[in-house]
Amino acid sequence: MSGSERAGGLADWIRAATRPRLLGILLILLAGAALCIRLGAWQLDRAQIRGNQEAEVAASARENGPALPLADVLGPGEGLTQEQLGQRVEVAGEWEPDLQVFVEGRGYEGELGYYVLSALRVSEDDALLPVVRGWVPSTDEAALAVSPGEVEVIGFLAGPEHAERGIDPSAGTGAMVESVSPAQLVNFWNEPTYAVPVRLAEMQPAGPAAATVPTPIGPPEIPDGGLNVRNLAYAAEWWIFGGFALVLWWRMVRDEVRHLRQERVG
Repeated sequence: MSGSERAGGLADWIRAATRPRLLGILLILLAGAALCIRLGAWQLDRAQIRGNQEAEVAASARENGPALPLADVLGPGEGLTQEQLGQRVEVAGEWEPDLQVFVEGRGYEGELGYYVLSALRVSEDDALLPVVRGWVPSTDEAALAVSPGEVEVIGFLAGPEHAERGIDPSAGTGAMVESVSPAQLVNFWNEPTYAVPVRLAEMQPAGPAAATVPTPIGPPEIPDGGLNVRNLAYAAEWWIFGGFALVLWWRMVRDEVRHLRQERVG
């Protein structure tokens, strides 16, 4: 195609697109497309809101419902799923008083302190379960006091944290760590270990009376629940309708170009 033919073809498209009738239709379709885009954005917002609401309802059911036996939820070395986060569980075992650490830099009600991270030897499988017994304002050794004998522990499953460095295997009880990381504890404990920590909620029998008793920190925070599929589909439909309006106008311009060329030939 020569340059003049291309220029002539472009002129036909411009002439067709700028006809008053098609310009009027374009304005109407653009308004419709803008409305579709706005409705799609609204549905996307609803998808986020409903997704979060569904996640909150599910989290509340896990946290406030009856405690499930830990063995029914996961075993040693098994990872945590999103649906298990915050699940209330119960487990029996004995504390290992010499396998405890302080987790530094943890806040509670506006005050900076430490978590007490203890090892519970699970009676059912003899593996070690990392249990965050609570928060303390200082590394007072009294916070490391635990009940002898078997205890019944109820708590919430929490996500493991990333650790930048390991723990010196020769470190004694009360060592300082920067994260609640079962992977970090493996070399320190040197025994089969659960890959998911538990946040203590209650315990029977209760711990020994001490000047410093860890304060339970409650269930973990639940991240955003994602998008509700139904509202997300509605959003996609509105955006498709908006795009279709523009395609419709382009097809009308194309038909007008054909009509102009037929008139020229005829």
